Amino acid sequence: MAKQVMYRGTGRRKRSIARVMLTPGTGQFTINGRTFEDYIPSAATRLDVFQPLEITENQKSFDIIVNVYGGGITGQAGAIRHGITRALLEVNEDYRKALKASGLITRDPRVKERKKPGLKKARRAPQFSKR
Repeated sequence: MAKQVMYRGTGRRKRSIARVMLTPGTGQFTINGRTFEDYIPSAATRLDVFQPLEITENQKSFDIIVNVYGGGITGQAGAIRHGITRALLEVNEDYRKALKASGLITRDPRVKERKKPGLKKARRAPQFSKR
């Protein structure tokens, strides 16, 4: 039995973590057992997820299976994009230059700031009144 080639990448964004598996195929995209269009309804967010595949010209070269959890839809989309980028680097190291120029290799470090004592949120102070 021939060994099936599978490339893996883990992506993170805010509170979301995505485990991405690329296998040579026809371009099928599955997220948590659902179709890509069903899971991510926003067209703009879908374009964001496909960005690493378009840069490396691999839109129809791989079947993509994603397991993602945590955060919201936008954070999960960013995590999926990061995971696809890491998996593509496993496929071919020559993609690094193009992906790096687009800023896709680096994880987005922005996360929610913690709440401070005496404040309502991270920076939101209680309303002030003179009387």
